[in-house]
Amino acid sequence: MRVSVGDMTEGRLHGKIVRFALPLIATNFLQLFFNMADLAVAGRFAGASALGAVGSTTTSIWLFTGFLIGVSNGVNVIVARDLGAKDASGTVKSIHTSFLLCLIVGLLSLFVGLFGTTPLLRLLNTRPELLSDAALYLKICAAGLPALALYNFGNATLSAVGDTKTPLFYLAISGVVNIILNLIFVIVFHLGVAGVALATTISQYLSAVLILRVLIRTPGLLNLRMSEMKLDAGKTKSILAIGLPMGLQNTIFNISNLFLQSGLNSFDAVTVAGSTAAGNADNIAYNVMMAFYTAASSFISQNFGAKKPKRILQSYLICQGYSFGIGLILGVGFFVFGEAFISIFNTEPAVIAAGMERLRVMALAFMLSAVMDCTTYAVRGLGRSLIPTAIMLLGVGLFRVVWVLFIFPLHHTLGMLYALYPVSWGLTAAMEVVCFLVVYHKESKKLRA
Repeated sequence: MRVSVGDMTEGRLHGKIVRFALPLIATNFLQLFFNMADLAVAGRFAGASALGAVGSTTTSIWLFTGFLIGVSNGVNVIVARDLGAKDASGTVKSIHTSFLLCLIVGLLSLFVGLFGTTPLLRLLNTRPELLSDAALYLKICAAGLPALALYNFGNATLSAVGDTKTPLFYLAISGVVNIILNLIFVIVFHLGVAGVALATTISQYLSAVLILRVLIRTPGLLNLRMSEMKLDAGKTKSILAIGLPMGLQNTIFNISNLFLQSGLNSFDAVTVAGSTAAGNADNIAYNVMMAFYTAASSFISQNFGAKKPKRILQSYLICQGYSFGIGLILGVGFFVFGEAFISIFNTEPAVIAAGMERLRVMALAFMLSAVMDCTTYAVRGLGRSLIPTAIMLLGVGLFRVVWVLFIFPLHHTLGMLYALYPVSWGLTAAMEVVCFLVVYHKESKKLRA
């Protein structure tokens, strides 16, 4: 499959951003669909207990995958910047350094995941009846973290050059394999949560092999070859300067969510199952909007490298408008059709009722998340990662810990627990917008000088 390099520094931005984002939306939606298929198979064919066990691991899994995604964002920004600056040598160094960094981070995540699973679940106050299955699920999924790291590397690299169709194509293949293996392992071999985890891990390795195969066979700047396989000190520093703060942010962000998970686990298993099912609405909204976050980062990075401040601002405003609109539309849709959505995963009336308590609070707040995250990605596209990370850690991470520890106990209800999402999103979004305006003003003056 031949990959073409996309120039984001010329032409009409609206059309280019939409063409860039649509395959990403499909990619993210497919990923979510396959993840929801895992939950649906577990809930429908292995019971509510299996659904609750898998759901109890959601925050723990994101503790690892969030870090890997953060590192790959550094890959996307640096490769896109080198391309925008027409720096062929720098692009080659960035790609090969990124590959090695992602492989190292993936192997480290595997080690931590295998040996830290049970203590982490106990720290989360995972219900005793769910602990054994949840630990088994996490350990098997940890085996797939190196593959996930390498797939993220390939996806970030191809997105940086404007190719968002290739990752979609290979994700579709691996996702279909995932669903087939789910059904075989759970229904035929009765492996329960272990079967779901095995299917996920196998499909992750398949997607990694397929996307790396493209880079190995592609001639030119993107060609991945052994002769260039070394860590360049300058590129390592640049990639980690962007990716490491975001990876740490995602990790600490999810640590704060561990407190929320702990609060959720203070309710019964039915409530946990309902929240798990309803949480897929959050994932759908976030991942569809994330296509435009990635677009903001890639387009701003290329135009930053090309020294075009006007297109930087235009890219941000266009991506922000699309992500906000999608958040509003999806939020209204989930608010109206929430019960039908939850019943996809479990048809027990008590589980649906518990899930609707979450959806009623969350559905109309997705727009705030869009403003917050799109702006964060935009600032990183300008080469600044520490500042937006600090804002996120204060406005989302620390704030949520304080909420769960001191505000939630005063009124121990699901509504009060879930309210921390829109409140923290709104506060953080305001601070991130101010941050972007300040950084953009400073950088645009330098670019015009």
